[in-house]
Amino acid sequence: MFSEILNKFITKLYAIDYVTPFLILATALVCAAIVYLRKVKDKSFRDFFDFMFPEEIILHPSARADAMFWVTKKLLMPLLLIPAGATFVAAVGYATNRAISWGFGIEGPLIEGPPGPITLVIFTVTMLLAYDISYYLYHVAQHRYPFLWELHKVHHSAEVMVGITKDRVHPLDDLMNRMWDGVIPGICFGVWSVIALNPVEVVVFGLNVYVLRNILMMDFVRHTHLPISFGPLDKYVLSPHWHQVHHSVDPRHYDKNFGLLLSIWDRFFGTSYVPDPDEKLKFGLVDRDVRDYQSLAGLYILPLRKMWRHIARRFRRRQADGGQAGDAASS
Repeated sequence: MFSEILNKFITKLYAIDYVTPFLILATALVCAAIVYLRKVKDKSFRDFFDFMFPEEIILHPSARADAMFWVTKKLLMPLLLIPAGATFVAAVGYATNRAISWGFGIEGPLIEGPPGPITLVIFTVTMLLAYDISYYLYHVAQHRYPFLWELHKVHHSAEVMVGITKDRVHPLDDLMNRMWDGVIPGICFGVWSVIALNPVEVVVFGLNVYVLRNILMMDFVRHTHLPISFGPLDKYVLSPHWHQVHHSVDPRHYDKNFGLLLSIWDRFFGTSYVPDPDEKLKFGLVDRDVRDYQSLAGLYILPLRKMWRHIARRFRRRQADGGQAGDAASS
């Protein structure tokens, strides 16, 4: 019975992946039109096209690196056999379900029959919160731990934002992120599978709530040059402009605005930064070898080499500490 729930859950998430890109592109076009209409006085179709695709951004070496990385990664990912995030959620969910059922002697779901609307709303909200706090915690870890930062630097090495910059993520970083994302959402899903037999996500205006989440977080738009803010809603929902601050090289912006959809985690943990509406941002890294990240070798190989150096350095340090402890004991 639980396997049927998992199959339905995974099937829905895979179906979302085919629908979401079209909605994201449509959202990006609408957002660009709104920003253009608000900021530009003398309007024309040609001017709108130039506003959407500024030559200094589209032809930048970082944009070319984004394009090459996006194409090669799309070709490589199926060969790397990296499981989808839903797979890890399902695995942790199943383990959680079995553990709770065995530990408390529960046979079957606590709520018989199809769950009601209140149950569905609560399930949807808790799953969204689980995904969001999971992302926040891992994102903070990526900036705090050097060996994770070496992988995450691939994403931050973008010097301009062109939408597909959102996919400028090292494959190993993708795998580790998906594995971690299976923990908290997986536990949440496993608990719910004990409570209700067939928990499903809420559909709003015919759209799955996870599709709505992807639209609301505007991952494509927030990795563009469009400084879109949500006004008073910025206190609760992380707008594109707030995320763009996260990519800034200004020291005031370091380790700020880690959130995915909600900005409440940044406010709660003290990592929030509120940008001025007209604040100009410069993106990228301040490392001496920043230019090395604008090639395929720099994006795929360099992070692994640097990550290995951190691991090897820590291993040698532990060996040295162990040797000194042994000498002290013998003396």
